[in-house]
Amino acid sequence: MNDALSIAAAVRDGKVSAVDVTEAALKRIAARDNELNCFTSVTAESAMHSAARIDGEIAQGNYPGLFAGVPFAVKNLFDVAGLTTLAGSKINAENPPAIQDATAVARLKQAGAVLVGVLNMDEYAYGFVTENSHYGATRNPHDLSRVAGGSSGGSAAAVAAGLVPLTLGSDTNGSIRVPAAFCGIFGLKPTYGRLSRAGVALFSSSFDHIGPFATSVRDIATVFDVLQGEDDRDPICTKRPCVETRNFIQNIDNLRIAIADDYFLKGANPEALAAVEKVARALDVRDYITIPEAHRARAAAFVITASEGANLHLEKLRSRPQDFDPATRDRFLAGALIPSSWYIQAQRFRKWYRDRVREIFLHVDVIIAPTTPCPAPLIGQQTMILDGEEILVRPHLGLYTQPLSFIGLPVLSVPIQQQNNLPLGVQLIAAPYNEALILQVASVLEAKGIVGAKIVDF
Repeated sequence: MNDALSIAAAVRDGKVSAVDVTEAALKRIAARDNELNCFTSVTAESAMHSAARIDGEIAQGNYPGLFAGVPFAVKNLFDVAGLTTLAGSKINAENPPAIQDATAVARLKQAGAVLVGVLNMDEYAYGFVTENSHYGATRNPHDLSRVAGGSSGGSAAAVAAGLVPLTLGSDTNGSIRVPAAFCGIFGLKPTYGRLSRAGVALFSSSFDHIGPFATSVRDIATVFDVLQGEDDRDPICTKRPCVETRNFIQNIDNLRIAIADDYFLKGANPEALAAVEKVARALDVRDYITIPEAHRARAAAFVITASEGANLHLEKLRSRPQDFDPATRDRFLAGALIPSSWYIQAQRFRKWYRDRVREIFLHVDVIIAPTTPCPAPLIGQQTMILDGEEILVRPHLGLYTQPLSFIGLPVLSVPIQQQNNLPLGVQLIAAPYNEALILQVASVLEAKGIVGAKIVDF
């Protein structure tokens, strides 16, 4: 039982207790996480208390929730009552513990899920590799010498290693989708503002999303459903009505699906492009669509996120530069020096780009593109060869994710398992608030065996 909904059904039916499920998860974490380094804190005592409460609810004949007894963990930028929210930093470790859970954490708990800990990440969510100088690198379960991706690397690796079936992460420029691809699992970045970020440490307010990782499309969809709903604690959280996505209609014959060409077919290694082709063939997709000026969208995304991120940390950059991860500090310092005119022009371009992409979705429902240009690189690797050119690893892992989060589109990274090789991901992209469409397409691909998560048992 690797998927969350199967675990929950077994708990509700009395085939296994929530206490036993939680104990098993804690034992897996204790046995395997020394190698992986997914967790920065394990909440064993409170987890066992929550599991016992769920078993008590079942014994009394009460409904324990959609995720009854399912262990989950969250990126350590989500507030968890009683824990200090690290956001991957040394400086934040000096802060007092959070006094209440982030809204997303609270909603999963209300659905019966059991929180077992918090997870490693790039400092302040600024990175694609989860090589954290304070808390160590998170290792890819498929190859321990390689990165898990980032900045939600601990979240993806914990699911791929079977430590927990569900985790939460955040995505600014690709921080859910990149690690989901590298670790061979599903990762959803919903529409900007669709899910509450209350109680989440932000990196770049006009970009930041939260979303789930899981091993099946139905698990991803059900978590998304549980997390939906307006929240006065987050002024960005939209007041659109909740739309149930987990009851799929398997017929997608009337959907207009196209492959993103031009920018999204350049700069990738052959494996990444072959993964897109595999998905397109399975869906009988032959049409291509051009997303204009995607390279400028990526450049503008760099400008805005670096500026907004630096602004959040200016005081500490001045007073405690030595206490930052050097890679994070240097990028924040560069961001602090960006002229305001550049930031304003990037935001103007953002509006133009949003309007152009909105026009594309008048003619197509779902777009297919690579998630990353390559499989997971080695830990510590500085450069790589792509399309015959030597380039820096860290900034280029978001090559295909940044132009999409730039305007807050909903995107699901679906896993492509390769024979005797590292996994890759393919992005399914839709217009804002159309998460149901990409989940339906993913469900069809999963049923055909084209996409699917692989749990690494080691």
